[in-house]
Amino acid sequence: MTQDDLDRKLNSVFLGKVVRKDLLLQVKKGTNVPSFVLEFLLARYCASDDPREIQEGMAAVLETIQKNYVRPDESNKAQMLVQGKGKHTFIDKIHVKYSEKEKRPWARMENFNSSRIAINERYYKGENDRIFEGGIWAEVTLVHNEVEDDDYAFYVEALKPIQLSKFDFEGYVEGRTQFTRDEWLDVIIRSFGLEPGWMTKRIKFHYLSRLAPLVESNFNFIELGPRGNGKSYTFSEFSPYATLLGAPTSAATLWWNNQRKQVGLIGFWDVVAFDEVGEGVVVRDKETFQIMKQYMANGNFTRSTTVTANASLAFVGNIDDSVAGIVNSPDHTLFKPLHPVFDLAILDRFHTFVPGWEIPKNKDENLTRSYGLIIEYLAEAFHHLARKTNRFAQVKAACKLGPGYDQRDQTAVLKTVCAFVKMLHPGQDPTQDEINEYLEYAIEGRRRVKEQLNKKKPDDEFASINLGYFDPAGRLVTVWCPESKDAAATQSPVRRPLSEDETKPKTPEGDEVVQAGVQLTRGQSAPLPPPNQPGMQDDDAAVTVVAKERHYRIHYGATGYSYDTIFADYLPGADEIEVEDAYIRQHHQIVNFLRFCETAVRLGPPKKITLITKFDSKAEEDEAMAKLWTITDSLRLFNVELVIVKNPKLHDREVRLSNGWRVKIGRGFDIYQKPEDWLHVGASDLGLRPCLETNVDISRI
Repeated sequence: MTQDDLDRKLNSVFLGKVVRKDLLLQVKKGTNVPSFVLEFLLARYCASDDPREIQEGMAAVLETIQKNYVRPDESNKAQMLVQGKGKHTFIDKIHVKYSEKEKRPWARMENFNSSRIAINERYYKGENDRIFEGGIWAEVTLVHNEVEDDDYAFYVEALKPIQLSKFDFEGYVEGRTQFTRDEWLDVIIRSFGLEPGWMTKRIKFHYLSRLAPLVESNFNFIELGPRGNGKSYTFSEFSPYATLLGAPTSAATLWWNNQRKQVGLIGFWDVVAFDEVGEGVVVRDKETFQIMKQYMANGNFTRSTTVTANASLAFVGNIDDSVAGIVNSPDHTLFKPLHPVFDLAILDRFHTFVPGWEIPKNKDENLTRSYGLIIEYLAEAFHHLARKTNRFAQVKAACKLGPGYDQRDQTAVLKTVCAFVKMLHPGQDPTQDEINEYLEYAIEGRRRVKEQLNKKKPDDEFASINLGYFDPAGRLVTVWCPESKDAAATQSPVRRPLSEDETKPKTPEGDEVVQAGVQLTRGQSAPLPPPNQPGMQDDDAAVTVVAKERHYRIHYGATGYSYDTIFADYLPGADEIEVEDAYIRQHHQIVNFLRFCETAVRLGPPKKITLITKFDSKAEEDEAMAKLWTITDSLRLFNVELVIVKNPKLHDREVRLSNGWRVKIGRGFDIYQKPEDWLHVGASDLGLRPCLETNVDISRI
């Protein structure tokens, strides 16, 4: 093999940590052993440039696989081998599962096909925690148990995980400084097994984006594209810190097992990836998707207990329809292959949507014959970057985002840029031009999500799709998705009524508005009538708001839900208001109750407000009541009486109005996220503050 300049530099800087990728291709054919396992063996036996030594090393690798790798259809033969020899070393994936009935753990080896293997605790305590969920690849020495009274046939005598025992991150960072940015990009591509020479930079970025979930914690990734272009490879073979789920899973397996009181896969992996998401549902129960919404939003979830985790979620699947046909169709979106359980709440949480249709199918001529970093070594670097580095503040300061971003848009774009910075500049600062390169790509990935959401939603919630950034000269650069830039059906989707009788304009909450002389533009809501005078005419217009029963969900991160927008249609005519809420105790809860009272005074006012609540301690009651008495005195100035009733058995949260309406909010008045800073927009105006997820049910009493 003839080495090029990049090969020579890579061998010089990372001696002992590189491998010829064509050797991997030779060994890979005819076996389903993961690539990082094969490269573990290649690094052991083929760490040389001498053709003769490489040939001998390849023979040793093939012999090791032949003797030690357990093929799934030869499990019985492998068991008989251990019984005959007394012991044997295998390369296999090993799991450990605790038996509550027997009060002890048992090991299970996948291809060896035995789930009752005795194992000493020294092999699963400490750094091998992943052995409990998902399992680890390892060299495992099994011994046949000759004791007839024992109820197991095999036990583990030795276990060596196929991963680095120690990783020198400082050495990795120092090595990176010897390469230019573009050289390092090519190093990563070659380490991935591909030859970068035929690729445009855009294609390189597509491949790089597949790795983003491995370096950026809590990153939500989706790629849809044709079969055979390597979508699943990244998560099945590139890293021992990623797991690919090819079959439906459950809430107990993925999130939290209530029976075992143990976290699921999400707590043990850097990435949990779902394969073939376009072919069917990836979970067995609806609860999994409900938890998924919460986790994708903020990295935690509640199932019997509250769990915080760092794992990213990746979804890969096939798209069989013409992309051009979809973006030009008024009836379909690029999310068309997904099951309906992928609702708007989940789709909005994707940080990037990679256009897999632009990535060609794998061909031999596209594979590299050059050197690349050992996958295991690069995977350890990415694992370190994911768990021990944070570039968000630096990236946020460097990215000059344009107008129109909501909080999720901003987070999505910045996290994508962070991933690129971590991969390409692990210990250095990128230039502003490089930042803008990553920023433009990141914006496109988020815009692709927003465009499809805007197409699916019948109102203008996601209409702000023209995302961009300011260049060094201060000019606004709008970023487009190339497949949809000229597609009118995507850029300006038709807003169809939900039914034939729903042809009247809508407020943001969906209530019908009867107009007289007011013309509403797209995205504009009708003005509220003055207090106590619904439908009052002035010189310009007359507006009548028709109150009706409503049941809707406020999604995590949504804005536009002040107490005015929730209660405005129902407060006029209510002389008395009863508030049942067991959680008007802490300072922010009392402040929220005051804000509701202000809304009631402005839009009513009522003659009497009754608060029914409870306290858990005398000290808590004394502190809260002192603040509530202050509100009481203040309301008297507006001729409103506040009565406070204590009910120690109270659990419900609802507002009852004397005009016949009942408003139930799952979280009561406590529906808002804490502002990032009390000087940020949204701190004072609740309509601009992101919400927590909750249900709102408004009905007649």
